[in-house]
Amino acid sequence: MIAIEEKKTRTPKVVQIESARFVAPYKLHLQFDDGHKNTVDFGSFLKNSEHPSIRAYLDLKRFKNFTVEDGVLHWNDFDLVFPMADLYEGKIS
Repeated sequence: MIAIEEKKTRTPKVVQIESARFVAPYKLHLQFDDGHKNTVDFGSFLKNSEHPSIRAYLDLKRFKNFTVEDGVLHWNDFDLVFPMADLYEGKIS
């Protein structure tokens, strides 16, 4: 008799942001619930966008008005939000 091994599929851990703080124009320092930390520069993304609702966040007062809610970083009630994987890697495009 041949034994057949079942493959166990692992569901990847969902990472959440524990905290975010402004460190420089268009840069936020993020801390994730798995201990990972990095600084993400949103400047190029904001400056290169042609969409007026995204470019509005070039106003530093508006950019600094971010929220971390239920582990998700967002601005103005999810008006501006980024994929968690991009934030984790620190590469916004």
